[in-house]
Amino acid sequence: MIFTDLSAGAAVFVDANTLVYHFSLHPQFGAACTALIDRIECRELSGFTTIPVLGETAHRLMTLEAIALLHWPVAGIGNRLRNHPAEVSRLSLFRRAIEGVVQSNLQILTIPASVLVASVALSQQIGLLNNDALVVAVMQANGLTHLASNDADFDRVPGLTRYAPA
Repeated sequence: MIFTDLSAGAAVFVDANTLVYHFSLHPQFGAACTALIDRIECRELSGFTTIPVLGETAHRLMTLEAIALLHWPVAGIGNRLRNHPAEVSRLSLFRRAIEGVVQSNLQILTIPASVLVASVALSQQIGLLNNDALVVAVMQANGLTHLASNDADFDRVPGLTRYAPA
């Protein structure tokens, strides 16, 4: 399934890669992700995400901008940023993106401790990494079954339908 298969009125959880592709204007997936975000902005779709997803988004956008702006290699980019804090202050895409999401129609769901506990059980049961299991637990706790993500690991989650950019 792809984003355009989402019916008007559907509720969809938006994963970090979708936001990263949108804000970074990804050459292959950016347009489809922007179209999805536009549908949420016009309220054709109800969109949801969480603070941890936004944290992942900010981190990835920060590293992508550092690679492009500072001409640093991909390998070790996190450590390089950690060791050059003055360079972090030159980066702005991640901040503009997160501020934009906070002001958008994308609803940010809270995560109670019980959902965090459920996520670690899901991680073991389904074999998902922690952040992905947390997405699934939040979706389940909020009755969401549609996920906008390019991450095929979610395809093994029963009751969840993943929609990819293309």
